[in-house]
Amino acid sequence: LPSVALTVSLLTQENSVKNINHYTNVRGLPSIEKIVSSVEDTPRPISTQIVGTIPEWIKGNFLRNGPGKFEIGNHKFNHWFDGMALMHQFKISNGQVTYKSRFLSSDSYQTNKEHNRIAISEFGTVTMPDPCKNVFQRFLSRFESHKPTDNANVSFVTYKGDYYVSTETNIMHKVDPDTLETEKVDWSKFIAVNGATAHPHTEPDGMTYNMGNSYTSKGSYYNIIQVPPTKKTEDETLEGATVLCSIPSVDKTKPSYYHSFAMSENYVVFIEQPIKLDLLKIVTGKLRGKSISDSIFWDPKLNTIFHLIHKHSGKVSSIKYLAKPLSTFHQINAFEEDGFLIIDLCASDDGQAITNYNIQNMRKSGEALDEVYNTLSRAFPRRFVLPLNVDRDTPYNQNLITRPNSIATSVRIAKNKVFCTHEDLHGEDLHEYGGLEFPQINYHKFNTHPYRYFYGCGFRHLVGDTLIKMDLHGKRMKVWEHPGQYPSEPVFVPSPNATEEDDGVIMSVVITPDEDKSTFLLVLDAKTFEELGRAVVPVNIPYGFHGTFNHACLFSDLIKP
Repeated sequence: LPSVALTVSLLTQENSVKNINHYTNVRGLPSIEKIVSSVEDTPRPISTQIVGTIPEWIKGNFLRNGPGKFEIGNHKFNHWFDGMALMHQFKISNGQVTYKSRFLSSDSYQTNKEHNRIAISEFGTVTMPDPCKNVFQRFLSRFESHKPTDNANVSFVTYKGDYYVSTETNIMHKVDPDTLETEKVDWSKFIAVNGATAHPHTEPDGMTYNMGNSYTSKGSYYNIIQVPPTKKTEDETLEGATVLCSIPSVDKTKPSYYHSFAMSENYVVFIEQPIKLDLLKIVTGKLRGKSISDSIFWDPKLNTIFHLIHKHSGKVSSIKYLAKPLSTFHQINAFEEDGFLIIDLCASDDGQAITNYNIQNMRKSGEALDEVYNTLSRAFPRRFVLPLNVDRDTPYNQNLITRPNSIATSVRIAKNKVFCTHEDLHGEDLHEYGGLEFPQINYHKFNTHPYRYFYGCGFRHLVGDTLIKMDLHGKRMKVWEHPGQYPSEPVFVPSPNATEEDDGVIMSVVITPDEDKSTFLLVLDAKTFEELGRAVVPVNIPYGFHGTFNHACLFSDLIKP
């Protein structure tokens, strides 16, 4: 008891001196507790009620991923990212939609289910010693390292034409998009990495790039991964994957956390941001009863560094592009034009949001909920312009950007350093919608190319509460919003024979926490942003993270006989 009291005292002192910033002054936010409530899966397809019209040309599976179970027995997960992965399938054909879902049969899920408690640690939840063991065994178990979770609840991704669910550890699960049956795949069986992001980039020919960390006796490394575009045999997975290059972390024991990266026609762009992982705290976490989320910290004394890696040679540019401290989870697009590399991303000026998304916070109400929201820095779309041709003749201390109407700057401050400031990709009106996150574009036609439109969620709450279409010509917005309805990441699906960038539809799963069993798949005309139709699902669905559309014929040409 004295040690508990001392711990509480120290935590109280720590919190009392911590400077808590308030970024907004919002009052009266409605409760969204049901958005993070556990549900049962729906393994057999069920019909949905169609309101309006679902275009008949849409044929395929809209796949979504996210947490669906937040308690195991009497044990509760702490963080939104911890919930057991629930895969969702909206099968669309001839204007009709069926829905089914399955919990991912991961080792984590099965072990937890077998023990009826949280037996595998997650991002924000550390497993406690098995109560069935004796005191000595429980004591020794604290010295064991965390077993990496295979609870792949972040996204659906593709490699060699196959679908996988992914998180950020070394384990993914290959998924049959029709049955949602899965097969475990371990990155470390193919390349020397300790994990990989849930946001790879894919070329038109199927060549895929990703990033993953490795931890060695010499320190931490950021690795650029390349996966071949096609399969040689039907049952292969990541065979042929290679590490294109390795970039050492500036601080060997405190590498940066990254959720994704950018890619242009010729470059992979890694953004080393001041969100840091304390590896010593992570490896001693179980001993201290602390989760990985307790080992992440924001260091605003550090600049952000943009690293450019040539995709074909693997060579890392000697020029480091610096910017003020920023936090970015998702990039919008990147492309090369007139000797510049343009990177568009969603970013905020504070990197502490990730640890604030614990389930307790998301289930708060009244003034306590308002306080959580107001202490989160909002993310906004920004553009950085990096000059590619910096050599010995490039002048110092002057803006190198010669693009017309660009207010971003890049100034050479040392032989191999260029300091960059951004241009806002929005008008003042976006502030009314709480910024923008979960950005998406017409990916298959415009990723790595100049583009005009992007789509995302406005964040006037802890989760998205509007859908936004941004037109970069004039930075004008179109908005879809309905009180009490919370849309998830918008996914663009091009219409057949599309001639313009926004010819197609936007799909989003909309959660309705105030109404029982009224979640729906929303389909908007991407051009007008008007609703075409919706498919109302007669079961409750928690708010998820990422998804994709599995067109019936999209990848059939990638599999060699």
